Amino acid sequence: MPKVLISDKMDPKAAEIFRARGVEVDEITGKTPEELKAIIGEYDGLAIRSSTKATKEILEAATNLKVIGRAGIGVDNVDIPAASAKGIVVMNTPFGNSITTAEHAIALMFALARQLPEADASTQAGKWEKNRFMGVELTGKTLGLIGAGNIGSIVADRAIGLRMKVVAFDPFLTPERAIEMGVEKVNLDDLLLRADFITLHTPLTDQTRNILSAENLSKTKRGVRIINCARGGLIDEAALKQGLESGHIAGAALDVFAVEPAKEHPLFGTPNFVSTPHLGASTTEAQVNVAIQVAEQMADFLVSGGVTNALNMPSLSAEEAPRLKPYMALAEKLGSLVGQLAHGELGSIAIEVEGAAAELNQKPITGAVLAGLMRVHSDTVNMVNAPFLAKERGLDVREVRHDREGDYHTLVRVTVGTTQGDRSVAGTLFGNAAPRLVELFGIKVEADLAGHMLYIVNEDAPGFIGRLGTTLGEAGVNIGTFHLGRRNAGGEAVLLLSVDDEVNADLIAKVRALPGVKTAMALAF
Repeated sequence: MPKVLISDKMDPKAAEIFRARGVEVDEITGKTPEELKAIIGEYDGLAIRSSTKATKEILEAATNLKVIGRAGIGVDNVDIPAASAKGIVVMNTPFGNSITTAEHAIALMFALARQLPEADASTQAGKWEKNRFMGVELTGKTLGLIGAGNIGSIVADRAIGLRMKVVAFDPFLTPERAIEMGVEKVNLDDLLLRADFITLHTPLTDQTRNILSAENLSKTKRGVRIINCARGGLIDEAALKQGLESGHIAGAALDVFAVEPAKEHPLFGTPNFVSTPHLGASTTEAQVNVAIQVAEQMADFLVSGGVTNALNMPSLSAEEAPRLKPYMALAEKLGSLVGQLAHGELGSIAIEVEGAAAELNQKPITGAVLAGLMRVHSDTVNMVNAPFLAKERGLDVREVRHDREGDYHTLVRVTVGTTQGDRSVAGTLFGNAAPRLVELFGIKVEADLAGHMLYIVNEDAPGFIGRLGTTLGEAGVNIGTFHLGRRNAGGEAVLLLSVDDEVNADLIAKVRALPGVKTAMALAF
């Protein structure tokens, strides 16, 4: 009989579900790391919230552990690479607290609009400052939604019910999905210019970090009010304080901070600033939901092998996994490549397979492509939840299986439709194991996709490669591999170089300044 340890306080329904499914369960909370290390070897599953730290040291002692389930979305307290190395599945419950977080954002919006915390403090201090607290109505105001996924869509629905106009910025939001939600899809600058209230509902990634930077905050309408219940680091907190003090920003409410716990912060005490201690998921209903979900997911895995919301593996049967593994590696790299290179808003994606790939289960291949594509914009996406996230944002996903025989024994092609046209990449497997790019935007090219890379489009002309090599050499960048493709002699050429170190922005600028260069950017795999 499988055995699970619940090591953090969790709703009793979790233990009830485990026992009902034939899983033995111990509820032992409050253990020190050393105490947990001493007992973890007895268990097949570990159910946690945020207190338990599943570190590499703990996992090394977990000789029988097969699955870790996090009741909630954040898994910062789990060493996922170490778990993956030991073959331990890591699951979370990414949608169990969506309504709770959305409602908290709406609550903070009301608090800002009517200055509720300050009015409460003033009144309880024995004052009666009725004329001091002049609020604003939400009705008729424009709400700017940065991130229109699961939580963002709930916020939009509630705001529309309050008779607000909602404009939304989200790279994966299609016009059709925007119409369905009842929101207007806009670019970020337009949102900043028009919004009376701005609320953030996006993960923290390289693309979203400081999305409300000092520069972007300066673009907002004077009197804007800003709410963040998503992730710390999305807002330049120093610039936010300056905006509040200058009066350009009428109010701000943060449930999350760049550094937590935020027991001291420069924003504390700033007029018209409201803060809560990361309460987005803190309701009785949300805690019950995530406890039930994590227990059901872990029991499914331990009893029948089902995999749901795993962060380090796809949904696969034991028989399929070995054969599909190299194809999924290829698919994820192709998705990542096209995600990094495609410009314009995404509307559709087609995944085509032919040859040997056409004989396999295409769903894991599609999931791997979508995970690679969407990981460019989200740090929580994986092969299991990527298809759901794509559907949620209205992304049109097509799977095409070809019976024809082509130039390669197996081929996977990924084509994305954007507002600036279609972009297509294709790859194969060498020796049925090694992923290899064979076509990039219609140009034949053979290249590995690994590590740090430099992508360049240039005019095919004598001397360019020498100038490029000199530029990289002067910057101390060593070239690992060099791959070249072109449409025709003297036409457009594509270069893919693998380099030993990350390429910084200054070097990219120097490469772009070389004669004949049309595009240059850094890639990472």
